Amino acid sequence: MEDGVKSILFAGVGGQGIIRASDVLCLVMMAAGFDVKKSEVHGMAQRGGCVTSHVRYGKKVYSPLAKKGDVAILVSFEKLETLRYLDYVEPRGTVIINTEELYPPSVNLGQAFYPERIAEIVRQRFANVRVVNAAEIAVRAGNARAANTALLGVLSSCIDIPLDIWERVLREQFPGDAARQNLDAFHIGRKS
Repeated sequence: MEDGVKSILFAGVGGQGIIRASDVLCLVMMAAGFDVKKSEVHGMAQRGGCVTSHVRYGKKVYSPLAKKGDVAILVSFEKLETLRYLDYVEPRGTVIINTEELYPPSVNLGQAFYPERIAEIVRQRFANVRVVNAAEIAVRAGNARAANTALLGVLSSCIDIPLDIWERVLREQFPGDAARQNLDAFHIGRKS
């Protein structure tokens, strides 16, 4: 039994920086003294397919995969992917939704419609829902590629890890100007 273990699930589409964000989260959790396990699924990531990464942390973690209904926080990098992974979120869990919409091939071909009111659908099931425009935050921070770090900033405001640990890990992971830009995106996201 894994008492006190928490699960965070990142979900999105290939190319959004999901794996990099989950790597940073793992480093933050280890620096905070937790045992951490991670599992990722790339799927057809290079062709716009879904990508997920489970991060589980606690005193002692045995399995890298979260079960359905066991995820404390879902961080959705793409709106539609939010709906795909809602069953993983525990009843009192938190859902972070990025406003980015990346249409699947069936929508682009006119064979399906992209669902409307995704945030409203999620709010009907969960009380803790945060909707952010990570791309806009990244641009404000000076680096359009820092949307994943902006989402880490939002996530950081939902978990009790000291801010200095996050900042130290981000400085170590992003060299030069990218460090400042990613830290800026992180802090703007944290306040969103």
